[in-house]
Order: sequence, then structure tokens, then C-alpha cells
Amino acid sequence: MNRRSTMRFVTLTAATGLALASLTACSAGGGADDGGDGDVTITWWHNGTTGPLPDVWEEVATEFEEAHPGVTVEQTGYQNEELQRTLIPNALAAGDPPDLFQVWPGGELRDQVENGYLMPLDDEIGDTIESVGATVNPWQVDGETYGVPFTFGIEGFWYNTDLFEQAGIDAPPATFDELTDAVGKLKDAGITPIAVGAGDKWPAAHWWYQFALHSCSPEALQAAETEYDFEDECFVEAGEQLEEFLALEPFQEGFLGTPAQQGAGSSAGLVANGQAAMELMGHWNAGVIGGLTPDQQVPPFLGWFPFPGIEGADGDPTAALGGGDGFGCSAEAPPECAELLEYIMSEDVQAKFAASGSGIPTVPAATESLDDENLKAVAEGLANASFVQLWLDTAYGTTVGNAMNEGITNLFGGAGTPEDIVTKMQDAAATQ
Repeated sequence: MNRRSTMRFVTLTAATGLALASLTACSAGGGADDGGDGDVTITWWHNGTTGPLPDVWEEVATEFEEAHPGVTVEQTGYQNEELQRTLIPNALAAGDPPDLFQVWPGGELRDQVENGYLMPLDDEIGDTIESVGATVNPWQVDGETYGVPFTFGIEGFWYNTDLFEQAGIDAPPATFDELTDAVGKLKDAGITPIAVGAGDKWPAAHWWYQFALHSCSPEALQAAETEYDFEDECFVEAGEQLEEFLALEPFQEGFLGTPAQQGAGSSAGLVANGQAAMELMGHWNAGVIGGLTPDQQVPPFLGWFPFPGIEGADGDPTAALGGGDGFGCSAEAPPECAELLEYIMSEDVQAKFAASGSGIPTVPAATESLDDENLKAVAEGLANASFVQLWLDTAYGTTVGNAMNEGITNLFGGAGTPEDIVTKMQDAAATQ
């Protein structure tokens, strides 16, 4: 593989991230006369189920149909875990996938490409691919592009500024010691410090990811991704740091069974309704939280800050954990699928996506349409990050990622050790 296909450290600075290549905008009307013979139906599966995103995608589908007579777009939103872990893998294995669907980078993408499930896109929408610059790298294998990210960002803490003020916290924590101090102050004030949706496993796992990112050197992280080398002691140290943090009892009661994003009782719902002060979550969380408030609006108390560095650790304190959501076409999809993806990635649609507060767009010109101050803060954090490490379960692939997440969840529940996490990862990697 060449450098672009093996790269899973996505280096994003202001020059290569949010201010990428110049945009070549596409038009929805461009393919209206090229729809082929007869009527065409495009099936489109996505993870837009809460907040403003479902309405954005419905509007996009309608606009594309109007500009392409004879084309029908059947778009359906599914809950993220169900879509990624069950629906898409089962549909691909059965030979009956949707035409356009959510494609995650890293190990899952490599497996799908190896099995011939995805359409190569470079010859179909090359200008669109160039418009998103470096963010497309994780969706490439051996120099070919199989998906295009429509959003990319980093993880951080979504927090209730009112509850922070009530607990006497004057500013967001800038170091990990300050974060633990904030947990103590919130508990003293009778406030649940942090909500976590451990029932879905991956939100709990992200805590270990962050400790690994901030404890391991970039070289150790690189070796883990490219060689499945987890021998560096920093991976066990990450589990030990998580154990120490769990001992503070920072999470809500019943966190092991709490979902992440579904309903008022989810971890996002607890923050949305003022029942917890913080949640560690990705850049999409503003829209999710807004969709779980009584008035369906992002609450005015919501703020954001990055995961702080750990003093004395080998990890880069300015590194960030992140990733994005992208779409790809199945190998047997009609040509109109690539045209729909091209329209989704147009400046107009990306600007609409940004203005809705659903996330950070990958087309640079569209970032000017961001209205949400927290998303602007995430975008600034993305630009200032020394490098962005893909979500570890995404980077390592399904087999190792699932084993890792299981080990971390066991630690959360008091049924595992820091060493068990690494052993599970090594055992899973041995089967690859």
C-alpha cells in the first residue's frame, strides 16, 4: 500500500483541514439528462435519526429527485449502532445492500473493499473528492477512493455552563488534574459530573481511547495501527488511568445500562435536560442534544472543550481523537448513486448541513455557514490539533475493535483488568 492508503493518523491543520483545496462545486441539475433508460430508484441508508439531520437529508433527496426526472431516492435513517454493526454488514453479506450508505473508514472499509462491496469513486466524482482534501484519506485503499466524508471533527466534552457555574467552576478544565478537580466540585454541589452511555459500549470505550492517546507516544500508536503491536506499556497504563478515574465515581447511577443517544434517559439526554454536567462525545453531539430537549433546540447552556492533556505522559497533549461520517456506493449501484453523492457534497448542501448544526462540513467553503458556537469551537480545536487519531475501534477494524471495546466495558463494570484489555486485543489480532 502507498502512504495515503496506510495513513490512519489524519494530520489536519488549518492549512490541510478546514482550509483545504479550492472547491469545485457541483450542480444537482448536471445529471438530469444522463439518468439512463427508464426509471431508477436509489436506496440510501444513513444514521440521521435525531436533531435536524433527518430533515436535511429528506430535503436533499427531494431536491435531487426534482433535478433528475425518473429518479426516486428512498432515504431511511437508522440508529447508528444498528446501522454499522448489523444492518449494513448483513445486507452486504446477503448481496442486497442499499445503493448509497454510510461507510466508516479504517478496518471496516478495508474489509468491504477486499470483498468487492464498494464502487471506486475517483473516476466518477474526482473533483468532489479533491474538494475535501486530506479528510478523504481514511476512505482510501491502495490509492483508490471508496467513500467521501461529509463531516469530520474531533471529540471533546459537551458541558452545561450553568451547572459549572453552580459548582464554582470558573473555566473549562485545561489539564487532566483540573478535570478531576471539576468532578469533585460538581459532586460536592450534588450534581452528576459526567454522563456516559456505557450500554452501547463504544462511549465507555472512548474513555480508554483518550487515555491511550494521551499516554502513548505517536510512534506507539502508529505501531499499534499498522502492525497490531500493543506491547508498549502505555496501553496497560491507559487502563490503569481509567481505573483510577472510575474510582472517583464520576458517572451517573446505572451508567452500565445507559444508551448514548436514544431518548431522554440516554447520556446525551441527561446533558440535554440538565441532569448531568458533561458528556465525552464526538462533534455531532450538539445536534443530538438539541433533538432531546423539550423544545428540540440546542440549549443555550451548552459549551464544549477538548479532552485535556495529561501532564508527564508520553502522549502529545495537543493530539485529538476524531473521525467522520462518509457515504459510499455499493459496487452494483447505478451511476446515479455517484451523482447523488456528488450533490450531497456540493457547497450548497454542505452549507445547509453546517447551518443546521448537525456537524462540521468537510467542504471548506461551507464552514462559513456554521452558526453554532460550539461547532465553531470544535472546528478551531480540529485546526489546532497536532494530529487527529481515528477512533481506535475504527482504525483497528471490527475484530480487534470489538474485542477492545468488550475488554474496556468489562473494566467499567469491575469484571476485567487493564491487562485483560490488551490481551483481548492481542488475541483478536492473532486471528487476522
